[in-house]
Amino acid sequence: MNVSIKSPQDIAAMRVAGRLAAEVLEMIAEHVRPGISTAELDRICHDYIVNVQQAIPAPLNYNGFPKSICTSVNEVICHGIPSDKKILKDGDLLNIDVTVIKDGWHGDTNRMFYVGDVADHAKRLCVVTQECLYQAIELVKPGCRLSDIGKVIAKHARSNHYSVVEEYCGHGIGQGFHEDPQVLHYGEGYNRGNDLVLAEGMTFTIEPMINAGKKQTKLNVKDGWTVTTRDRRLSAQWEHTMAVTADGVEVLTARPDEPFYKG
Repeated sequence: MNVSIKSPQDIAAMRVAGRLAAEVLEMIAEHVRPGISTAELDRICHDYIVNVQQAIPAPLNYNGFPKSICTSVNEVICHGIPSDKKILKDGDLLNIDVTVIKDGWHGDTNRMFYVGDVADHAKRLCVVTQECLYQAIELVKPGCRLSDIGKVIAKHARSNHYSVVEEYCGHGIGQGFHEDPQVLHYGEGYNRGNDLVLAEGMTFTIEPMINAGKKQTKLNVKDGWTVTTRDRRLSAQWEHTMAVTADGVEVLTARPDEPFYKG
């Protein structure tokens, strides 16, 4: 792996990009309601990123992706493409994934939204998935191994009778959208030869994808992007970008309602 170590100046720039990405999720929350299309949510986010933040939506045209955000509804695990035909309805789960480029640096984050009145079992999946992310973040510091992150996520998910998606993972980030290392969300995916020990200055995302049913996924071959659960049961995901500090972690995309937000 070619894992880059970011300087304090680099991390300061990423802190700006991370804050902007978090602000997009805060801004869009009031628009998530039954009756709105995912394409309209995309248009609102695009205009905010480009015209208000004077930044760039990283997903747009990335390897051919046609929109500025990802909108993944219910059984869609990740990479859902916003569409005028996809109208949110009462009871839906929605993940919005935002990556902002500011001055050449990326900030990448996503979160779950409840659309109207959501069933308790669906809320529970979202809560446990967020807990998986938070428990993983608590481990991050110099000397921690990537496998430690995967183990704590998998343990918490499986103890709640959920499964962990294995085909998609977190990733290094900086001036590149996707850099080394790959951050798996299950510990058994590493061996001694590829189990990276974290060091100050590393920056990456953790973004567990947790399924209510089985772990198997299905890629939509028509659009080449949309990934769903094979058994069509619900999936949830939460993501943050972070930097390893001298004695712990700084979550660069933290929102004010989160315990590790530093302002």
